[in-house]
Amino acid sequence: MHSYKGFFLFCGIALLACLTLQSCDDEDSYGKRKSKERKTINSFIKKGTLIMAADAADTLVYVPPIKVISEKQFEEQDSTTDVSKNEYVYFPQTGIYMQIVREGVGEKLKSGENATILCRYTEVNVRGDSIQTSNQNIYYTAVPDKMTVSNTLGTFTGSFVSGVMYSTYGSASTTVSVPSGWLFPLTYIRIGRQDSEDGRIARVRLILPDAQGQQDASKNVYACFYDITYQRGYK
Repeated sequence: MHSYKGFFLFCGIALLACLTLQSCDDEDSYGKRKSKERKTINSFIKKGTLIMAADAADTLVYVPPIKVISEKQFEEQDSTTDVSKNEYVYFPQTGIYMQIVREGVGEKLKSGENATILCRYTEVNVRGDSIQTSNQNIYYTAVPDKMTVSNTLGTFTGSFVSGVMYSTYGSASTTVSVPSGWLFPLTYIRIGRQDSEDGRIARVRLILPDAQGQQDASKNVYACFYDITYQRGYK
């Protein structure tokens, strides 16, 4: 009887040791991937990127070296970034870098408000040199990404209804949540419609770490650059 107890005790200890080692390996692996992600973000900020069309006739994405400013400076500048200096504000609590190209027309989403928002965007993996996904091409001219968004006491949540992000990172049987990084600018921009030549809709550029990005970025620990416009849709 004692030998059986000793055997089971040994097995239990061995199993616990294996689980502990596996947990340590997972944490170590994630730590290494996060370290690599930070290095690629820093390199992107320092060097920028230039992505040309296959025939080199058109520039698809051009990001010059970025000037990073603090939240304090951002607030002192009335929550704006100087595009002529290619300023991006860094938010250390989220790891997000944001440039407000245009604040947009219309009004900010109010607390308790639900809205349909249409987005045009380009997504670039910061460790690569090509566009990952985009609806800024002739194939999707009339098909912006559509999402429904709610503001609850300043906390934004949303789901994609249709579009490239929906089809790339989800399926007909799943709900595709809008990345928290996409919702982050809604605190600072206005959501309206371009009803006049001067009334230009909101546009932001973002660098999102894995935790703020789409589900594949979160799963595989990589950051993405986004150039996004936000326009109020009809319900």
